[in-house]
Amino acid sequence: MSLRALASWEKYFCFDTAYNLLSNNFVNCGMNETNFKNKLYTNDNLFILNGMNSNFVDLIYLDPPFNSKRTYSAPVGSKAAGTSFKDMWTWDDVNEAYLEKLAEDYPALEDFINTVSIVHSSAMSAYLTYMTQRIIQMHRVLKDTGSLYLHCDQTASHYLKIVLDNIFGKNNFRNEIVWCYTGPSGAKKNFPAKHDVILRYSKTEDYVFNPSDILIPYSDATLGRREYAETKQKGIKFKGKEYTEYLKGKIPPDWWCDIPSGGQISRKERTGYRTQKPLKLLNRIIEASTNEGDIVLDPFCGCATTCVAAEQLGRKWIGIDIEKQAVGLLMERLGDASGVFDNFINETIPPKRSDVTIVEPTKKEVRERLYKEQERICNGCGNEYLLKDLTTDHIVPVVMGGGSYYENYQLLCANCNSIKSKYPMEYLRMKINARKSKMLTKIVFGR
Repeated sequence: MSLRALASWEKYFCFDTAYNLLSNNFVNCGMNETNFKNKLYTNDNLFILNGMNSNFVDLIYLDPPFNSKRTYSAPVGSKAAGTSFKDMWTWDDVNEAYLEKLAEDYPALEDFINTVSIVHSSAMSAYLTYMTQRIIQMHRVLKDTGSLYLHCDQTASHYLKIVLDNIFGKNNFRNEIVWCYTGPSGAKKNFPAKHDVILRYSKTEDYVFNPSDILIPYSDATLGRREYAETKQKGIKFKGKEYTEYLKGKIPPDWWCDIPSGGQISRKERTGYRTQKPLKLLNRIIEASTNEGDIVLDPFCGCATTCVAAEQLGRKWIGIDIEKQAVGLLMERLGDASGVFDNFINETIPPKRSDVTIVEPTKKEVRERLYKEQERICNGCGNEYLLKDLTTDHIVPVVMGGGSYYENYQLLCANCNSIKSKYPMEYLRMKINARKSKMLTKIVFGR
């Protein structure tokens, strides 16, 4: 579970300056597999994902906020002491203009999110908007042979599944895994909620799955029946298998009751995060869907369980979290678990994509091509201009993971460029729409 992501674009620019200078002593060497180094990014994961290469990671596990309407704080004296986040969402947390961006590529999702605000709440609609923007980028950075595991609970799992069906394709849905556990409960009028949901998707039909690495024992009853049959008739097969095959074990079903909940994590493994997941859970997921040397990404890495599990299993990893405390906590956990406490780089600046051609925005051919594609109009206000009156600008700012490649350029008039400033394009669209709405109101009242 990640600590709270940034509430708005503006808050991104309020990072502590000294902390940025200290963390950015490391060189931002981009994202490619030849010079790969395990990394922990402390920044908004949307900015980091925007800067990552397409088809780059082999597995994504995310345990995002659930919109549970609860506040989580780590206890004093724990490894995570001082951390806290509120799992509550409003439109102040997510810019409403994101819906406009989604409408371009996923119009059905825009309709769905708008409907959720009616049938559930505005908070759930805001939460789904926040998650959808990031899942789109996760789909892009995932390899064709890769898989995504989204960990959630009954609060939003059914809504998130529709989002994933739209982005990954309903035919790439593989499992709804139910992780069930026991523990105390204060429920009096309901059945105690004692399970989480893990939605598993692949990017294509050709995905990695290693059943032999995650086998669990058959029940004594099953083995006993086979043993009885073998004593009566030598060589007989039980449901098409030799007895020795049963001794190896079976693939876990889609309900996991053999892994204890976070509340039952061993004292040595425990960090103090109320939503911490056990290493055993991540071990199963990583072993099932990756091979040694593959890259595992956790965009809400929180107390770094995914990073620690990947390190122990010989995988490369990328963790992203908004909290500065994640750096020290990860160092301590890696030291406790493997003795390699410094086997990673911490960065706050988003990576730069190396899978696209870097172009100079002022070059004549770039501007003329954009001018033709935009049909001589400003990409903000929609008014027509001469080429000399338009400015080349990034759609996604560099500091938010955007790069200097053609697909991230646009032409804006001087006024739109000034309004947009250092923010993403959604910010400009929001301002323009607000201005149009205000003008319409004035016209109506003027009549």
